Amino acid sequence: MEPDGVALAEMATGWRGAYVHVPFCARVCPYCDFNVIAGRDDLQARYLTAVLSEIEREPEWSSLDSVAIGGGTPTRLPAGSLATLVEGLRARFGLTEAAEVSLEANPEDWSDEMAAALVAGGFNRVSFGAQSFDPAVLDGLGRLHRPEDIEAGLQSARRSGFGSISLDLIFGTPGESVRSWTESVRRAIALDPDHLSVYALTVERGTALSRAINAGAPAPDEDDQADKYEIARDLLTAAGYVRYEVSNYARPGHACRYNLLTWARGEYLAFGPGAHGHRSGVRYRNIHRIDAYLEAVESGRRPEQGRDELDPWAREQERLMLGLRRTAGVEIGCAGGELENSEWGKRLFAADVLRRVGDRIVVHRPLLGDEAARAVLALAPVDC
Repeated sequence: MEPDGVALAEMATGWRGAYVHVPFCARVCPYCDFNVIAGRDDLQARYLTAVLSEIEREPEWSSLDSVAIGGGTPTRLPAGSLATLVEGLRARFGLTEAAEVSLEANPEDWSDEMAAALVAGGFNRVSFGAQSFDPAVLDGLGRLHRPEDIEAGLQSARRSGFGSISLDLIFGTPGESVRSWTESVRRAIALDPDHLSVYALTVERGTALSRAINAGAPAPDEDDQADKYEIARDLLTAAGYVRYEVSNYARPGHACRYNLLTWARGEYLAFGPGAHGHRSGVRYRNIHRIDAYLEAVESGRRPEQGRDELDPWAREQERLMLGLRRTAGVEIGCAGGELENSEWGKRLFAADVLRRVGDRIVVHRPLLGDEAARAVLALAPVDC
């Protein structure tokens, strides 16, 4: 199926997944606001035991169509520990025949030995945090790898038998030229990954980057980022990649299942500190701090920090907002009708930001997708 096709987008609604959060990092990148810790690798053994206990205590469920291990830096854990997590999920829930088993990796951690052990442990997809092929930009982002590490990691993963390999790129770092960004995209394409994600650098409150900007350092420029988004879109499209979401491009057969199921409001379990899940219509989140998470699990308690049971209107609003991220768009439904008839929605349709395609609404100008999301959130509740 085509990555941007309606059939694949709708199929994902019925998929089931699991997300495991690995918080460990060698150091915290200045732009990162994820739940990560550096200098606490001494907790890895306790963490592994706790996550496996959490998996064993989770009520029975469907077989999993997707497993995603993210972070943090999952490859801070030994390959054997990561394989043990997959086996724990397989033993508790089962994996479907076509299940995607994916992890995030930093290029500097990668080796042929790690790759072989991960494939033997059931992994079939890896996403490398490449970010840039410009050493100066990598330094500005606080990354530890060099451009040659990206190429070596991808080639190693391919030799070892990973069925799908992705690269993440970040554009708009202050000081990054258009020429530098263009070269990064071209070098990524030359490595022939199956999937690419291209994200604008964002400034999140509380990060080292935010503090530096508040102290007078240059901030990302929105116009510069818009130009670089279009450069990536044009180069990737010309190279045969299909944009199936605002920031994600894939070869046919390589769209990320975990991404698709989250945008389709599919259900997924959450394990590890700070992980978020969606089961039986309830969105929940685990305890954020690793010490408190470990204490909860080791004392026999569910490490849940909070949950939200959305009412019918909130679920419908969420369906529309998440679905609009996809190139395939989303069925109009109740909230879509309200959007079409709202003043904000009418302006977006008139400006060709949104289009009606059959019984679906699609975002035609993805750079203005956030404006569409704000219009959805502004809708007054109705009975659906």
